[in-house]
Amino acid sequence: MREQINAALKEAMKAQDKRKMSTLRLINAAIKDRDIAARTKGSGEGVSDPEVLEILAKMIKQRRESVTTYEEAGRLELAEQERQEIDIITKFLPRQLSDDELREACEKAIADTGAESLKDMGKVMGALKSAYAGQMDFAKAGALVKDLLG
Repeated sequence: MREQINAALKEAMKAQDKRKMSTLRLINAAIKDRDIAARTKGSGEGVSDPEVLEILAKMIKQRRESVTTYEEAGRLELAEQERQEIDIITKFLPRQLSDDELREACEKAIADTGAESLKDMGKVMGALKSAYAGQMDFAKAGALVKDLLG
């Protein structure tokens, strides 16, 4: 993952694509922050690819929230910048599950964990996060699991 991000950064630098360069630098900074945190906890290695996917998903979530805030404030140019960053970050994530695949994954996770009520939602979400890191919008999945269990 890191090599892909760094290769994309080099390409963006050659093409003088300022938006892409700044976004990729933000990704690298977030990964390095997590590396440092891992080292202080005693883990000598850097973050793994699943952790990088988690970082990217978090960055996308933050930008989606920013888009909503900017649109409500009438700052459409800033909302568009955030959308461009989402597009750049999304290119490093695996293919996202369709709505049908999302429903199927949620139903399977409920069956696999033996969940019967909303009390078991944490178990189901944990199973989904470990099996589908970076492949689904967990806010959507959470709402769907809640409906299926409720």
